[in-house]
Amino acid sequence: MRIDIVFDTVCPWCFVGSRRLTHALAMRPGVPVDLRYHPFLLNPDMPPGGIERSLYLERKFGGGHRARRVLEAVTMAARGAGVTFHFEAIKRMPNSVDSHRLLRVAQEEGLIEPALDAVFRAFFQEGQDIGDRSVLLRIGEAVGLSPALVEAAFERPAAIAEIRSANARAHAMGISGVPSFVFNDSYAIAGAQEPDVLLRLIDLALETQVRDPVTVS
Repeated sequence: MRIDIVFDTVCPWCFVGSRRLTHALAMRPGVPVDLRYHPFLLNPDMPPGGIERSLYLERKFGGGHRARRVLEAVTMAARGAGVTFHFEAIKRMPNSVDSHRLLRVAQEEGLIEPALDAVFRAFFQEGQDIGDRSVLLRIGEAVGLSPALVEAAFERPAAIAEIRSANARAHAMGISGVPSFVFNDSYAIAGAQEPDVLLRLIDLALETQVRDPVTVS
């Protein structure tokens, strides 16, 4: 069964959703799954070097009090998924394009799950700047990626256009928020759904598999 996951690396709900999907799949251990990850840019106009986190939260939520309420809600929801956030450690809101470029390499090398989890943990738990290529190189090497491959991806100009094109395709499909999950190109759901909700869609997709689905490119 194919599952397409549309996500952004700076989205806390995507971290939660990724863990919840893992929990749901663990309840169907005999099901072969092909996980495909697709970039989404929550902040497509973010400067290459990012901006101060406090300024970002002020602009996005209109004040520190409202931002704290939103982040507290995410923190509470994450506990059941085994995710701990340390938002106070984040000093800079990064541009996420390069982190998606790293994960493209990880997908090609069969290391997407550990690489994505490592990127999420680096940003949301350690406050590392995942817009910094040196940070991304360390993350990639830690999960088994060749630094030369990652550096080559960073140096390839077309890679930025590929990430932005993937983001545009997601919007063209009607996806306006992440995470979003598409099961066998037949059933889609948005949001960091609980494992039992994802499990129902997994079972439904298995029951109604089509012979030649139209795939997400």
